[in-house]
Amino acid sequence: MVKKDQEKIEMKIEGNKKENKISDYIFSVGRRKEAVARVRLYNPVSGKSQISGAEYKKGDFIVNNKPIQEYFKFYAYAPKYNKLFRYLEIDGKYIFSAKVRSGGLAGQLDALILGVARSLDKLDKESYRGKLKEKGYLTRDARERERRKVGTGGKARRKKQSPKR
Repeated sequence: MVKKDQEKIEMKIEGNKKENKISDYIFSVGRRKEAVARVRLYNPVSGKSQISGAEYKKGDFIVNNKPIQEYFKFYAYAPKYNKLFRYLEIDGKYIFSAKVRSGGLAGQLDALILGVARSLDKLDKESYRGKLKEKGYLTRDARERERRKVGTGGKARRKKQSPKR
């Protein structure tokens, strides 16, 4: 009986240690159309940090357990996320980890950029907020897909074709 109680206490202590490790990041959410991006910003003291079993160094950006260049392969997407980092001069300072779901790749990228901007805003309001607001990175694009109406030919606003004669 005593050993079982000791094991339970040790498990609780180990659980608390895990919780402390997890709280070493800033969490934020970005949304666009149907896409949702959950972003974590890690600010490692040393050059490396261990995230979910893998070790990453400063400057790494992980999206759905892949490097960002691998997840957004299309060449036109790279300037879009790199522009934010160059503008704020944060390239190589932090580690970003994101889980993105739903929507298409373009919507996911926009959601990801909003999530990154929000996490940077939480990290240091004084130095980042003004710049982010000025360029519109903190503004959520509220445009959503229009629902399909009954009586249309498969599209939201399309009218059914009427017979000629």
